[in-house]
Parts: sequence; C-alpha cells; structure tokens
Amino acid sequence: MKHILLFGAGKSATVLIDYLKDISTDKQWKVTVAENDLALAQSKVGEHEFAKALQLNIEDDLKRKALIQSADIVISMMPPALHYLIALDCIEYKKDLLTASYVDEKVKQEASKIKDAGILFLCEMGLDPGIDHMSAMQMFDDIKKQNGKIISFKSHCGGLVAPENDDNPWHYKISWNPKSVVLAGKAGAMFKENKEIRNTNYELLFHGCNEIEINQLGKLSYYPNRDSINYMQLYHLEDAETFIRTTLRYPEFCKGWQAIIDFKLTDEEKKYDTNKLSLASFFQQHFKLHHFDNALQTIESNDLLKNQFENLGLHDDRMLIDKGFCSAADVLQFIIETKWALQKNDKDMIVMLHEIEYEVNGQKFKVNSELIVKGENNVHTAMAKTVGLPLGIAAKLILEEKIKETGLHIPVLASIYEPVLQELKTFGIRFNESN
Repeated sequence: MKHILLFGAGKSATVLIDYLKDISTDKQWKVTVAENDLALAQSKVGEHEFAKALQLNIEDDLKRKALIQSADIVISMMPPALHYLIALDCIEYKKDLLTASYVDEKVKQEASKIKDAGILFLCEMGLDPGIDHMSAMQMFDDIKKQNGKIISFKSHCGGLVAPENDDNPWHYKISWNPKSVVLAGKAGAMFKENKEIRNTNYELLFHGCNEIEINQLGKLSYYPNRDSINYMQLYHLEDAETFIRTTLRYPEFCKGWQAIIDFKLTDEEKKYDTNKLSLASFFQQHFKLHHFDNALQTIESNDLLKNQFENLGLHDDRMLIDKGFCSAADVLQFIIETKWALQKNDKDMIVMLHEIEYEVNGQKFKVNSELIVKGENNVHTAMAKTVGLPLGIAAKLILEEKIKETGLHIPVLASIYEPVLQELKTFGIRFNESN
C-alpha cells in the first residue's frame, strides 16, 4: 500500500487533503496528515478509511524521521524555513519531496545528494510559484515549435477577494498566510524592462503601481515580485527584452500599503508591550516613537487613507491587542487577521495573466493567457484549490510512475507540466488565451 505523508494542515492545505482522501479511496493508498494542531488536522481529515490525522511537533526528530521513513512520498506545507529539516530526512531515507514554496537556498546545496539518491524534490509546485511556471512554459514551448522568439514576458498573479464580497476600503481579505501578506516585498524586486535590469527597493515597491485591464474585473494594479531575473535562465529566456513577474492587487490596496511602509508599520523590531494596549494607543505610540508628527494630518487629509486606517483601528479604543511584546509588523498581522478575515460564505479569487510578445519570421505577435478561479467559501478557497491541487496531482503521478524525473526541480519540464495541467483542467483550472 502506497503511503503519502503530508506535513501541515493550514489554510492552503484544505483542498489538497480532500484530493488526497479521494485518491486514497480510489487507489487504496494510505494518507497521513501530520500537524502540530491535531484538532485542525482532524477537522480536515474527518473519518476516513485510508486517511488519518496525527499530532506532530516538526522538531521532534525521532517521530518526524520515523514518519518519513514509513512514507513513499512526502508533501511539506510547513513554513518555508522548516522545509530543510524535512528535506534532510527525505535524502537520508530516499523519499520524494514536494513543496509549494520557493526553492530553499540550503536545499539547493543538497542538489547533488538528491540526484545521487535517485529521488525527486519538486519545489514551487503550487500556484505562484507553480501554475504560473507550468502554464508559461507550455506557451513558450508552443511558440518555440513555431520557431518563434519571445521578446517580452509579463506574468501577473494575485490572491484577491471576489467582487461580490469586497466590502472594505482595502479591497482585500486574507486567504493565505497573513504573516506573508504583512512582509510581502521586503526583499525588494529585480526585473528586466526594455533591455535594462531594474531594481526596486522595498520603500518604493508599491509607489505608483502600474495597472492592467482584466476581463470582467476592470483595472488591477501590480507590483514586481522578488527576483524575476533568476527565472530568465530557468525559462530559457535570457534574450528577452522584458521579463517581469508581479503580484496583483486592487489599485486602492497599493496606495494604502505604500502608506503602511512609509509609516514603518511593517518593521520587525519588537518595541511594544501590547498587553491591555488598544489599537488607537498602539498607533499613537508608534507615530510618536518614529516622530511622525504629521501622520494623522496626512491620513485624514486623504479620503482613501482615512477610510483605510479607520478600518485598521486608528481610533479604536476598545479592541485590545494583548499579544505580549510585539513589533509593528506583529501588530499589523493581528489587525489584518481580525479585520480582513474571510467570513463564512465569502469567496476569494485567484487571477493570473501572462502577457507574451514574440516574433516569428520577423513578424510580431501578442498573446494573453488569463486564469480566474473563485473559491466556494472561507475554507474551500480558490487559494487552497490552486496551491493544493498541483501538489496532490504531482504526488499521484509520481507514485503512478508517470513522472519519472529525479533530482531537484521546479515544474518547467514538459514531462511534469503537461500531465499536471491536463488534470487541473478537470477541476476548472484552465486558461483562456486571446490575441
């Protein structure tokens, strides 16, 4: 009996767990969901003949190693910093490993050991990164079969709130890790535009965001996402004149988040005793500490910022933080977890758009490829669907020996992306192309 081991049962794992339960019933495979919060894991696994939830502190070496040794394939939905622990065990016991996270630098250093062990580590196998790689590479390969040369590639992706449930001035609700939302963009961004390598530092990342038009949705804004340059070689597009990967938000979000950064509300140095501290008192302390003497005047003279900061609790004397000694980023995370939570019947929405310009025999062409996926509710979200399903499908294909690669990879190989994209279509995850 094949055994699939999943570490983590958080927000993005819900649909993955449902998929693994379905295939375990069909194939009579065993599924174990290991999670520190046993009640959370049990709520998602439920009563099932082949699937079970298990309590695990990921740093319990003996228990973790024993679980990995018993598995045929391992999926990690743990925070990225913890993948390395799991990766070392997978190398030791020669187990394939899947993650939705960016390739960890320490894992990269183990690439030769992974290859020598004859196992597959498939990283960046979620939505973004993940579906973006697979769908883009499929288009590139089709263009290259026509002897085409790609001139420009812009890839946009965002996890948003569906328009019908968009009811706050930020036009945003939390469908994934709230800490990642708070710290997004901290490393700045690097990309290529009109043959020039451009660097944008964090302090200016959300300033003057560019806009694009999305069918049925209108205008969305985007900001550059991390290091796009790194992917030019992986995509075999070193000669492209423009290459940029971005994150999509509603325009109002970018304007407000630039103010968040300007007011240093994402600082990570712990400076605040939040016991019995109200939101209003926190903002007062923070502005005073950083000598933002005109902060209130700046906020209240701008209708958008006024509404957005009121939503964050700028004048809220009643809500207490009570999280111990915190940084501004910690407090901001607490605020958005509370204020921007998806309600029971709220729907989130995934939007992805690839814009490609290419040339065939001296003639120039443009093609756009667009994906819009809506969630069902605040548990079965579009984010959980698009992050989890590629992982589950890949795990199944590997166990069926339909994916036979070994070594450290992201899903840019046709042998990986073709069968995964094909099955994703059966779940309504399909792109629409237009010229």
